[in-house]
Amino acid sequence: MFDGFKATAANGAERPGAAGTADRPLRSPRHRRWLLTVAVTACLVPAGVGPATAAAPTPAALLQAGAERGVADGYPGVIGLVRQADTAQYVHAGVGDLSTKVPADPKAKFRIGSNTKAFTAAVLLQLEAEGRLSLDDTVARWLPGAVNANGFDGSRITVRELLNHTSGLPEYANGAFGTQYALNTQPNQPWPPQSLVDLALSKRAPVSAPGRQWSYANTNYVLAGMVIKAVTGNEAATEIQRRIIEPLGLHDTSFPTADPALYGNFLHGYLHPVVFYTQDVTVSNVQTYGSAGAMVSTLDDLSAFSRALLTGQLLAPAQMAELKSTVPMDSSGTSAYGLGVEHLQLPCGQWAWGHNGAVLGYLSNWLSSEDGTKQVLYANNEFHLMGGTQGQRDTVNSAFDAFCAL
Repeated sequence: MFDGFKATAANGAERPGAAGTADRPLRSPRHRRWLLTVAVTACLVPAGVGPATAAAPTPAALLQAGAERGVADGYPGVIGLVRQADTAQYVHAGVGDLSTKVPADPKAKFRIGSNTKAFTAAVLLQLEAEGRLSLDDTVARWLPGAVNANGFDGSRITVRELLNHTSGLPEYANGAFGTQYALNTQPNQPWPPQSLVDLALSKRAPVSAPGRQWSYANTNYVLAGMVIKAVTGNEAATEIQRRIIEPLGLHDTSFPTADPALYGNFLHGYLHPVVFYTQDVTVSNVQTYGSAGAMVSTLDDLSAFSRALLTGQLLAPAQMAELKSTVPMDSSGTSAYGLGVEHLQLPCGQWAWGHNGAVLGYLSNWLSSEDGTKQVLYANNEFHLMGGTQGQRDTVNSAFDAFCAL
């Protein structure tokens, strides 16, 4: 949700993953999720010779510095996790609640936005492995009539094209000051998935013919959740709970389907600016996110899930290959999208798997090596309606630098 940012290095060159506009919910196709164009430079400069050479900062120190810069630039709080093999280091800066000034806790829950998509894709891949559907089935086979208006035809779109964002479907919530904010002003207002799809289909003609072009739209994953229900008879939340959350022991992860509140130890989420002040938007209408971005988790649980996903603990070999089969997100050759996951080249030249998520009040990112032994994750608790901020650039750049230093 509201995802897709670019960062700017000290020399002014764009780097993947930070600033963007809030033109679309969960994420904007005009601002690629992690990177669009990037000058590939080394993250680490070879140390000079001589006793005066300072030791290179550790990955955790790099992420901590970025968190502190993010708070100095205006974020209420930033939390992060650096994992190497079985060793985890946590960072935090700022507060988790502007009212009480309680420090931001790296163990706290937060809304993970589009990081939900990897969970949704994993369930559909498991169903394929069980022979219950094929990713090359059409949407119309499982959802007859769901995509059939304004030039859209579900009989020409496959489930795979939903998952890799090549369906040509448009976004259902354009404009942070428009649809997405309006959708959340009534936390308990029902928004059935089909109503979100209908909203998207009413907006404009197809972005492209199915299978021709990558174009991010949360509409794809709302439909993916609807396919899960059509195949299993259960809501996507139920299948994610029994297939992923429970087997992996993700005790702080949940998929709320109606309750707009958060419970226990959580970061308050903020929206800025709302007129001339910052609004607490912790209570949010999760029905407007659904299987595209409604989940709640922690850094530890996201680390465990992404590690399990990438190392084959959740998927059979054939489905692992499909998960990691990518389409280009742009012409740079440095960013590609699989099924609910991204593959991106960082400024230092290393490649990482990952995803980011943004909903009203929260931004988060995870990066992982393919074997899951190197991971960097972070989250902050403010979303800026006017677009990318220096805080975004600082935190994302520091995450890339920390990963490159592992």
